[in-house]
Amino acid sequence: MPLRDAVTWLTDRSRDPVVTLTVRATVAATISYVIALHVSSEPAPLTAPLTALLVVQVTLYSTLTTGIRRVNSVVVGVLIAIGFSALVGLTWWSLGLIILAALVIGQFVRVGEFVNEVAISAMLVLGVSQLTAQAWDRVLETLIGAGVGLLLNGLFAPPVWVGTAGESIEDLARRMRHLLLCCGDELDAPATVERAAARLHEARRLDQDVAEVDAALRQAEDSLRLNPRVKEGLLSRVVLRTGLDTLEICVVVLRVLARSLTDLAKRRRAGEPLFDRDVAVAVEELFAHLGGALVSFAVLVTTQVSSNAEEAEARLAAELAAARASREKVAHILLDRVRQHPDAWQLHGAVLAEVDRILDELAPEHRSHRLMEELDAAARAQRERFAALARLRLVARGERVRRRRRREPVATGGERTGRPAAPPARADRTGRAPGGAPRPARDRSHSG
Repeated sequence: MPLRDAVTWLTDRSRDPVVTLTVRATVAATISYVIALHVSSEPAPLTAPLTALLVVQVTLYSTLTTGIRRVNSVVVGVLIAIGFSALVGLTWWSLGLIILAALVIGQFVRVGEFVNEVAISAMLVLGVSQLTAQAWDRVLETLIGAGVGLLLNGLFAPPVWVGTAGESIEDLARRMRHLLLCCGDELDAPATVERAAARLHEARRLDQDVAEVDAALRQAEDSLRLNPRVKEGLLSRVVLRTGLDTLEICVVVLRVLARSLTDLAKRRRAGEPLFDRDVAVAVEELFAHLGGALVSFAVLVTTQVSSNAEEAEARLAAELAAARASREKVAHILLDRVRQHPDAWQLHGAVLAEVDRILDELAPEHRSHRLMEELDAAARAQRERFAALARLRLVARGERVRRRRRREPVATGGERTGRPAAPPARADRTGRAPGGAPRPARDRSHSG
């Protein structure tokens, strides 16, 4: 039993991005240092493990992009130092000038967060006595660290973080459902502005939850890029991204709904509930179905197996149908109440309008439309990304065709000439050929 618990604990911890990054960075830094000891002339080539620590990321795509920016920054810094060493020595004003030049050039070469690394490499190389040897040793160590980090993530592909992102999306939907249920439980209780304002603040805190889910989703999207384990990475990214976008819109609408309930509480006298008992029961049922639809939508978005997706889609359709039926019931009840007490009719209408917005966002046809739009946008972006290469290919193909056409023209007698053959003469409108003989008539006996 303890062994099984230990294996379970290790399995769970292996899915943690922090644990994965720690283990990979440690192994990559150690291996890169051992390699640099045998290759570099430096007695302590610490640049190699330092580069490995900076390059190794949780995903293969992040490791590749980070490694390219890191190597680029070091090479640019070394070249700046070599250029300055040929003109001036190391003084206080030359040091300031080289730092300024390195930071400015680093912005233009797009090294991202490694802009300071350009200046650091330039300063370290400029301050040594054997400039050329130290410069290229630093470049070599950087290449070793970046190569080891990339090779480690290439041989042992990082895990796909789609499951973690899916769990975050489902947790967000459950928190939204919990807020709706809490609002529904308080509809027939004595209305207090403080309690309604607390629900409004809870709805506003969902924005921070959306930001956290977005960070987890970006990590999942990076894990799908260039990952040999993934076959349909684009589709998975689009499905998760559009699902989060829909929930984010629902969070905004839910915050407006909480604001409408808060404004409605301000209109009530002390001890008076937000709604009468029959209205409160109907609205509470509507909020329950609405929260269930949110959770079912999140489960549908994060489901990977087709059979489970069909079950999730069926549950979502059932929850949406029940929510629409409850919405119609609430609308008729509120209409009767507004006719009797028309004081807060605009707030009652606002509650129904916000419910309608959430139902429209969760509708399957709206989700399909969004998926098609995002897939089309991704396809257009991919075509634009390779447009230059395609144009070069077409230009090269057109040049070959033109050269072939210049060699092919043949004179009337069968001999090749140096100029293109004249175009064939066309008959005039009377049906006569250029030589004067009439053109033979077309047999129209079998024409339709």
